[in-house]
Amino acid sequence: MTESYVIIGDGIAGSSAAETLREEAPESDITVVTDEGEALYNRILIKEFAKGKLPEAPVSIHEEDWYAERDIDLALNTHVTDVDPDAHEVHTHDSGTIEYDKLLIASGGTPTKLPVKNADGEGIHHFWTFQDARAINEHASEADTGVVIGAGLLGIDLAAICGAQDVDAHYLMRGECWWRYALSPEGAEIIHDGMRDVGVTPVFGSGADEFVLDEDGHVEATIDTNGERYESDFVGIAIGLDFNVEYMQDTDLELDDGVLVDEYMQTNLDDIYAAGDLTRFYDTILGEHAQNGSWGSAKEQGQVAATNMAADDEAEAFRWVSSYSITHFDFPFLSFGHPTLGDDAVEKKYSDTEWRRITFKDGKVIGGVLIGDLAPQTTFKKLMREERDVSGQKELLLEETVDIDKLDAPAQEQ
Repeated sequence: MTESYVIIGDGIAGSSAAETLREEAPESDITVVTDEGEALYNRILIKEFAKGKLPEAPVSIHEEDWYAERDIDLALNTHVTDVDPDAHEVHTHDSGTIEYDKLLIASGGTPTKLPVKNADGEGIHHFWTFQDARAINEHASEADTGVVIGAGLLGIDLAAICGAQDVDAHYLMRGECWWRYALSPEGAEIIHDGMRDVGVTPVFGSGADEFVLDEDGHVEATIDTNGERYESDFVGIAIGLDFNVEYMQDTDLELDDGVLVDEYMQTNLDDIYAAGDLTRFYDTILGEHAQNGSWGSAKEQGQVAATNMAADDEAEAFRWVSSYSITHFDFPFLSFGHPTLGDDAVEKKYSDTEWRRITFKDGKVIGGVLIGDLAPQTTFKKLMREERDVSGQKELLLEETVDIDKLDAPAQEQ
């Protein structure tokens, strides 16, 4: 009997799952449902498009023909209203019903709205989809002043877009530095200098209290939490995601700041899996549930989920060391693993544009941040995958060239 698979979401997690399912179950029926109006595109490259550095064409990954060639049904502009796990049915906005034997939830998220006055004004942008990037590109290219809110990895993309589009922008951050959960002020100051070099001014101990709109409803200024006014005919906000699982609200799907899955990407509901940035997955390296929204992690999760959906029994566990790079400045930046977690950390600044921080849990490397010199990443990721205990040897990881042989030697011989 032919198996039927339904995937909600056509990001890299959903698309890679569809491709893997076609390979693992060549005779199956596969349907991909997405509320977006275009097929898979590269979420990494849309920031370069928004900066005005890249045309649209390279951003697209799959045309609709790609799905047809693989006998995958692609339903664009289709909103899922609810799922009936008992009946194994997906219901859509046009009253269409799609039956499934196995279901994958890969619908990602929607940017969290800032709960302040006039946050829905014209010229206030959130950055997640290709459509968002198009609007940001068009508006930023015409704007003179701007404000960015959200001191994380998406926020700095918005700041870089302002710099590239010659927008005189202020970057409002609640804490004392950018991405304060992963960087100390010393390391973050390298990033702050990079912002200033592209014309973006970081403002600390701040945040948006309200937006001022003109008579046409377009933003013209931002009032911060200290009462300061910043002229801003462009505003970019990146304060997190609200995960798109409202269609599961009448089910018993287990949620914990995301969809809870095991190492096989299986939810608590029979025949329902999840993949991508909306998952809170069991990290076999960390030994606990965690989240990660990187492109590589989402792709791997989609493949693992599909492999297990097509198998009689769970056959493959998700085991991945993620990384996220930033290329906006004259120096490279890379985070890996879980740099915001752990019970200990070591760090060192090597020059005005080179810094390193490694985080640990129970004496094992679980993540870190590299600025300037990215060469040690291979060694650190290897230590993570091998779950190597480096207790008493942590300072060796701050040597400019990390020697694995020194780590292999007993601590008393060093």
